[in-house]
Amino acid sequence: MNFIIESTLRAVKQLYDIDITEADISLQETRKEFEGQVTVVTFPFTKFSRKSPEQTGAEIGEYLKNNLEEVAGFNVIKGFLNISLSDEYWLNQFYEQILTDDFAAFKPNGKKVMVEYSSPNTNKPLHLGHVRNNLLGYSVASILDAAGYEVIKSNLVNDRGIHICKSMLAWQMFGNGETPQSTGMKGDHLAGKYYVLFDQEYKKEITQLKESGQTEDEAKKNASVIKAAQQMLQKWEAGDKEVIDLWKTMNGWVYAGFEDTYKKLGVEFDKFYYESNTYLLGKDIIEEGLEKGVFFKKEDGSVWIDLTEDGLDQKLVLRADGTSVYITQDLGTAQLKYDDYQMDESIYVVGNEQDYHFKVLFLILDKLGKSWAKGLYHLSYGMVDLPSGKMKSREGTVVDADDLIAEMEKTAREHTEALGKVNDFGAEEKQELYHTIGMGALKYFLLKVDPKKRLLFDPKESVDFQGHTGPFIQYTHARIKSVLNRADYTANLVVNATTLADVERDLIVALNLFPDVIRQAAQGFNPGVIANYVYEIAKTYNKFYHEKSILQAEEESIKQFRLQLSAASAKVIHNGMKLLGIAVPERM
Repeated sequence: MNFIIESTLRAVKQLYDIDITEADISLQETRKEFEGQVTVVTFPFTKFSRKSPEQTGAEIGEYLKNNLEEVAGFNVIKGFLNISLSDEYWLNQFYEQILTDDFAAFKPNGKKVMVEYSSPNTNKPLHLGHVRNNLLGYSVASILDAAGYEVIKSNLVNDRGIHICKSMLAWQMFGNGETPQSTGMKGDHLAGKYYVLFDQEYKKEITQLKESGQTEDEAKKNASVIKAAQQMLQKWEAGDKEVIDLWKTMNGWVYAGFEDTYKKLGVEFDKFYYESNTYLLGKDIIEEGLEKGVFFKKEDGSVWIDLTEDGLDQKLVLRADGTSVYITQDLGTAQLKYDDYQMDESIYVVGNEQDYHFKVLFLILDKLGKSWAKGLYHLSYGMVDLPSGKMKSREGTVVDADDLIAEMEKTAREHTEALGKVNDFGAEEKQELYHTIGMGALKYFLLKVDPKKRLLFDPKESVDFQGHTGPFIQYTHARIKSVLNRADYTANLVVNATTLADVERDLIVALNLFPDVIRQAAQGFNPGVIANYVYEIAKTYNKFYHEKSILQAEEESIKQFRLQLSAASAKVIHNGMKLLGIAVPERM
C-alpha cells in the first residue's frame, strides 16, 4: 500500500504546506463493520490542519479520490479515513500477485536462525507439555523458513544426570532383563515405567526410615536407593564401562520411542545436541569471566555473578568443588551452537517456568561481550491443561503424548463416522484421514493461541467441524477441492473479470494479506497469527460458497473466475496450514 502512503504525503503537503515522513502515517486494515479496505489514521494531522479529525480526513480523502485512480471512494469515522479501492485494483492484485506461482514466497534474506525445541529427558516418554513445545518450535521454524531465513532446527537432549540413573537402577533391580522387544512396549515407555518404579521404591524406603525415627530430610538422604543412584552417576561420570553400556542401551530404546512419536507429530530436527557431550562445557567461559571481572569468587571457591544492579540477584555459576551448575552448561552450549553455525538469532522454545533462567543466561553472555548474545530469544510458552477427567494418563500424573495422539485419532474417527462422511473410503484411507484430522485438531488448537498464554485443551471441542478448529479449515479445503474436481478445473485458463461482488472482493482482500501475515508471524515468533488468518480465509470462502453459485454461474466467464478464486483460496489454506505442520486432505 505504498502508493497510498506516498499520495497521503503529497496530500498533506498540498493541503497544509507541511512536510511529513512515512513514519508519521499509520495505515490499518479497515474494521469489518465499516466500508473500505484501508484506513488512514488522521488524528496526528489535526495539529497542523487546525481542523477536526473528521474534516481533516474528508479533505485528504477527497484529494486521494481525485488523484488516485485506484481509490473508488471513502468515508470518515471520527479520526479514521476509510478508503475503498476499485475493483480494477483488486482484480489486478488477484491476477498479477495472488494467482502467481511465487505468491507469498520470500527471497532468502541472508539471515540464519536456530530454533531449539523439544529438549526431552531420556528417562520417560514425551508428554502434553512436550507436544505444545514440539508443535510450537516446528511451526516457528517453518514460518521463519517461509519468511526467507536459513533455519536450523535443533534439539538439546537431556540424556544424563541423576534422573536417568534412577531409571537405569530400577531396571537393574526389577527388570529381569526385559526389553522393548520382549515386552512389546515402546522403549521410552519402558524407561518411564522404571522411573516410576524407582520413585515408588524411594517413597516406600523414606516411609520406613521415618518410622524408624529419622526426619523426612534424613530419610530422603539416607535411603539406599537414592545413594545407589548417586553412586551410579559418579560411575557414569568416571566412565565405568558397565554403567555406560547400560546407559547406551536404555537411551537407545528411548530414542527409538521418541522417533516414533516425533514421526506421528510430524516434527523433525537438523541437529541434535546431547547433554552428555555438553555438560562439561562452560568452564572455560567461567575462567574468561573471572579474568574480565564479570564473575567473582567467594571464600569457599565458588564462582558467582552479581546481577543486583540489573534488578536480579547473585547467581552461582560454578560450585566450590569445581562442578558445573545448569547455567554453566548452558553458557558452554550457547557458545558451541554459535561456533557450529554463526547464526544471527537463536530461539529457545522453553516453558515459562524457565523465564528467570534465560534472563540470567542472556544477560551473562551479554556482559561477557558475546556480540551474538543480542540475537538470543526465549520463546516462553504457557502450560497446557486438560478438563478434569477428559483423559487418563498412563502414570496418573501427566498425559502421555502417544496416549494423546491415540485419543485424538479415536475422537476424529467417532466424529467423522457420526457425520457419515467416510462411507465410500477404504480402511487404509480412513485410518490416514483420522490421523490427519486428529493431528489437525490437536495442532490447530494448541497453535491458534498466543504461545505466552496458558490454555485449556479439550479434545472433543478441538474436532468440531463447525467451530474455530483445524477440522473446520481442513473440511473447507476438501470442499474447495471437490468443487474444482467436479468442474475439471485447469489453472491455465485465462479469464478476466471486470466487476466484483462484495463477497468476492472480501475474499481477494483477505488472500492478498498472506505475505504480510507471514512477515508478522515471523517477526513475533507466533504461529497464532497464521492460524487465525487461515481460519478467516476459510470463513470468508464459505460465505462466498454459500452466497454465489460457482458451477451453475450465470456465465461461463464468471464460473471460471470463481473457480480461480476457489483454487487460490485452497492454495493459501494449504500453504498456511503447512506452516502450522498441519496436512489438509483432498477429500473428507
